[in-house]
Amino acid sequence: MKTTIEKIEADLTTPTPGLIEDIARLDGDIAVLGVGGKVGPSVAIMAQRAIDEGGLDKKVYGIARFSDQAARDSLEKYGVTTVPADLTDDAQLDALPDAANVIFMAGKKFDTVGNEHLTWMMNSYLPGRVAQRFRDSRIVAFSTLVTYPLADVATGGSREEDPSGPIGEYAASCLGRERVFEHFSRKNGTPLLLFRLGYSIETRYGVLREIAQAVQDGQPIPLEMGHASVIWQRDVAAYAIRSLGLADTPPRKLNITGPEIVSIRWLAERFGERLGKAPVFEGTESGTAYVLDGSVLQGEFGFPTTTLHEMIDVVAEWVAQSGPSIGKPTKFQIRNGAF
Repeated sequence: MKTTIEKIEADLTTPTPGLIEDIARLDGDIAVLGVGGKVGPSVAIMAQRAIDEGGLDKKVYGIARFSDQAARDSLEKYGVTTVPADLTDDAQLDALPDAANVIFMAGKKFDTVGNEHLTWMMNSYLPGRVAQRFRDSRIVAFSTLVTYPLADVATGGSREEDPSGPIGEYAASCLGRERVFEHFSRKNGTPLLLFRLGYSIETRYGVLREIAQAVQDGQPIPLEMGHASVIWQRDVAAYAIRSLGLADTPPRKLNITGPEIVSIRWLAERFGERLGKAPVFEGTESGTAYVLDGSVLQGEFGFPTTTLHEMIDVVAEWVAQSGPSIGKPTKFQIRNGAF
C-alpha cells in the first residue's frame, strides 16, 4: 500500500521516548515562532501531542504569517493554538501571547544573493527584537551547521567548541543571529540554547530525497561536497522540544545531527540498489564538507530513533512511487556560501 502524506506527517509528529517526561518538567506554555517552515509544524504538533498524551495543562502557540491556510488548518487539527503575526512588525511582536518556553525558527536562507539586506534583517536583527520581547522565557534558537567552516571529514566533523568560520553572507548572518541572542542572554539572564542543525531529512525534502531523485532521473550527482550530516525530522522536532530543558546562560551550543558522517557516493549507490538504477557521478570528493560531530547530543538524549538505513528505505520507497516533493532544494552542495 502506498505511503500517504497524512501518514508521513503523523509519523513525523509522534512523540519520541522520553519526550513526554521532559515536557512535563517544563513550566508553562510553548511558543513556536516561525512555525510555518519545513520543520516548524513537526515541532509544534509533536509538542501538542506530547502534552495531550501526558495529560498536561499547557498550550502550544504556533506563530507565523500563515499565508497558506492549509498549514494553519493542519496545526489546529492537532490542537495547536495558531497566532497569525508578522514578527518583523514591532506592534505584532509585542502583542504575542507570553510563553515560558520559546522555540525560535524564523529566518531566511534561499535567494540571499541580491537580497542580503533582508537576510541580515531576518537572521540578525529580528533575533534581538525577539530576545528582548521574550527575555523572561527559555529560548531554543534554531541555527545551522554553516556557522562552522568546512571541516576535514577525516576528523569527525565540527564540534561545539570549534571556532566559527562562516562562508558567505547567509552563514555570516546566521552567526549574527547566534551572537545577538547570546548578547541578550547574557544581558538579561535569559536561558538560551543554540540549536545547530544539519541536515533535517524527511521523504519530501532534504539531502536524501535529492540524491534519490537524481538517481531515479539519471541526473549527475556532484561529488565535490562528498559528505553530509543528516537526521530524521521526527528526531529534530523531539530534540528541539527537549532542548528547552538544557537552555542556560551563558548559552549552550548543541550540534543536532545523526551519528554518521555520510558519503554522498555511498548514499547514491544504496539508492541505486533500491531503485534499480546506476547512479551517475560528476567530479571527485574534496575531503572537506559541512559535517557535524553529534556526540554531545547523543550524550544528552541518546541516539536518534530513526537510523540512516531506515531513512534510506523510506525515501527510496517514496521516490519509487513518485511521491511529491516540497520543491525546496537544500543546496547542500554549495561550498562558496552563495545561497
